[in-house]
Amino acid sequence: MAVPKRKTSKKKRRQRQASHKKPMAGSARDPKTGSWHQPHRVDPVTGMYGGRQVIIVSTDE
Repeated sequence: MAVPKRKTSKKKRRQRQASHKKPMAGSARDPKTGSWHQPHRVDPVTGMYGGRQVIIVSTDE
């Protein structure tokens, strides 16, 4: 069984782990409004999903 001869430094360990980070989630653009949102999820600006109104979004700030 392989055993490391020296302790791996924090710097080396972090450099190795940095290459394994998750990529950013993709984004999709709504063709009607042009707003960006995550694919296969309700558009938070309009409340639409799959061409129909799913949630009611208030315009009050």
